[in-house]
Amino acid sequence: MIPWIQIDSAKTPDGGQELRLKRRGAEFSIMLGANELMNSRLSGSEEALARLSCERIAGRIDPKILIGGLGMGFTLRAALAELGADAGVVVAELVPAVVAWARGPMAEMFGGCLDDPRVSIREVDVGQLIRSEKSTWDAILLDVDNGPEGIVYTANDALYGAAGLGAARAALKPGGVLAVWSQGPDAGFMRRLKQAGFAVEEIRTRANGKRGARHIIWLATNAQ
Repeated sequence: MIPWIQIDSAKTPDGGQELRLKRRGAEFSIMLGANELMNSRLSGSEEALARLSCERIAGRIDPKILIGGLGMGFTLRAALAELGADAGVVVAELVPAVVAWARGPMAEMFGGCLDDPRVSIREVDVGQLIRSEKSTWDAILLDVDNGPEGIVYTANDALYGAAGLGAARAALKPGGVLAVWSQGPDAGFMRRLKQAGFAVEEIRTRANGKRGARHIIWLATNAQ
């Protein structure tokens, strides 16, 4: 079997943990300690996050999409495949090394999507962008950390609390969609979405088509 080779590492934003980029042949993995955060062979649920969100806003003119978390680009590439030439997609990635990996060791996998004229990459906390603009986004897609139960960066918790969800709803246009990826179910988060005024649909999906781990996607509509 081909061994894993560590290509690079980077500290998490709080400096307390280390992300490691590893490669085995054509396969990539991003690790946090013993936890694998993502693998280039397992993209199904992240792609579903984009596809389902874009279906909900189909037909809008000049749609504006905010994606929290670049990762391996699964969500971004899937969104670009669904959106027309008039769309604008902003990707907020808090760890600069992740952007560097996308342009460097994983560039072939990204297929030039970071240079798509519809795309803007911001090395910033997605929460900052959410709080800075009102009624701006047609869809906000959060593929941040492990979902509401984060393990990478404790400050991510603010995205999923009552104040963070209120800010997200304020940042969406009427009828806009907040889509959230999670490694697993979370009844408390579902309840907070409803308390924040969203109409919520919970969708179960698989990491790799009909196989792999079961993940959760919440589609929360700003029903103003």
